[in-house]
Amino acid sequence: MVPQTLLEGNNSFALVAVPFFVLAGDILARGGISERIVAFAEAGLGRVRGGLSIVSVLASMLIAAISGSGAATTAAVGASLLPDLKEKKYDVDFSAALIASAGTIGVVIPPSVPMVLYAVIAGESVSRLFMGGFIPGILMGAGLIGWALYVAKKRNYPAGEKLPGKEVWKRFLSATWGLMAPVIILGGIFSGVFTPSEAAAIAVVYTVLVAVFVYKALDFKKFYKLVVGSGVTSALIMFIIATAKLFGWGLAFYQIPQAIAGAIISLAHNIPFLVYLMIAVIILLAGMFMETASALIILTPIFIPAVLGVGGNLTHFGVVLTVGLAIGMATPPVAINIYVASAITGLPMGKISKPIIPMILILILVMFVCLYVPDIVLFLPRLIMK
Repeated sequence: MVPQTLLEGNNSFALVAVPFFVLAGDILARGGISERIVAFAEAGLGRVRGGLSIVSVLASMLIAAISGSGAATTAAVGASLLPDLKEKKYDVDFSAALIASAGTIGVVIPPSVPMVLYAVIAGESVSRLFMGGFIPGILMGAGLIGWALYVAKKRNYPAGEKLPGKEVWKRFLSATWGLMAPVIILGGIFSGVFTPSEAAAIAVVYTVLVAVFVYKALDFKKFYKLVVGSGVTSALIMFIIATAKLFGWGLAFYQIPQAIAGAIISLAHNIPFLVYLMIAVIILLAGMFMETASALIILTPIFIPAVLGVGGNLTHFGVVLTVGLAIGMATPPVAINIYVASAITGLPMGKISKPIIPMILILILVMFVCLYVPDIVLFLPRLIMK
């Protein structure tokens, strides 16, 4: 049973998307694409007081629509913007915290590797999950922008100089190739031209072509290193998926999910509000201490019976689960986005962890709003994918 179950864990066409989205995110960060997207966002908003903070969040949202990875989004935006933020007298710890927290949007706005994993486990539509992630991702970005503007006013951060229209247009044209990536990827998925797995492969081909032939920022040596690095990352994720399948088989054999679901429902007296509250707290705690893919693969089969037991919707739950675990990427002690921001800035994790607390609270508030108002998540899937 062990080798059969391990092999079965990776034997899903939808999982083809995982290594391709990982590689696309790496190419995006190191192929000159993210730099041009950030430069264009800065041209439009850099002149507002604290405008570079807004640019950090907006750039994260744009890059999230290509990478599918929180760490890749944090790395791409951090490497491009943190030197500018430092030069213009922004507090480096606050800026690093903002970019790390905005990086969580990377797995909420589609495409999203965790959503692909959830879809495989729960038997849900990847396209519906992707569509459901748009509004929560935008709400997360809006909350962080609001906080960034408040801090900018309080600390009197400088306003950037207004660039001439010609320069803004020039930067827009330069970024157009990068901005077209999410249009092609998501447009193809939602129009039914290709599947999410095929879209991941197309994302790689498109980003390689742009990085090599348009921006000329990627040569064979760099590309080889990216492929090897992405291969290692993908192997780790796929190994986790395979072993989690074995874990899930054990859970199912001993009917543990049903027992846990029964315990949660009885403790919450079958009240959906309390059931969701208990699940949300467990998700947030798991995100703090576990790697995202591992937590998602372990928690999904445990919580699905409880969610269905109170009449919940699996698309809604999948998006909320992704948001909750995404918040864990920026919540110590196991906070991959803070590690990335720390590596870029040279600041210790403790320096970044303090200013990130209010940002985490804002993201948790968004999660609970999405949890208790399902229409926020389900509006677009119902409207577009009837």
